[in-house]
Amino acid sequence: MRLQFSTVPKIQEMTPLRHNVSGRQFGRTSGHRKAMFRIMVTDLLRYGQIKTTVAKAKEIQPMADKMVTLGKGGTLHDRRQALSFIADKDVVASVFDEIALRFKDRPGGYTRITRVGVRAGDAAKLAVIELVD
Repeated sequence: MRLQFSTVPKIQEMTPLRHNVSGRQFGRTSGHRKAMFRIMVTDLLRYGQIKTTVAKAKEIQPMADKMVTLGKGGTLHDRRQALSFIADKDVVASVFDEIALRFKDRPGGYTRITRVGVRAGDAAKLAVIELVD
């Protein structure tokens, strides 16, 4: 007597879905990623513009806008919040004294991302993120 086995398809392992998970990981740990963003925002506010990848520019844009908004507030609490993100006191001073005055009548959208091509080594999409005039 021969046993017959029905061919039941194997159930694949379910992987959790990424619902309500925002932000890019960039292949870095969370601490490394946060430090990279802080440095990039500081350099953007110091030099007025930086050249980076499109994905990184899109990630730091809301952070830079938030720092300018804090500068427009001008209170001691706003300054301390900015200092907790931007480590350079000179940059924080310029945000509160110069950049905030430049954008005092503008209701938001303090930065602009312009695509500038691809990087030669790995063909990554490059962009310039800059403070709007």
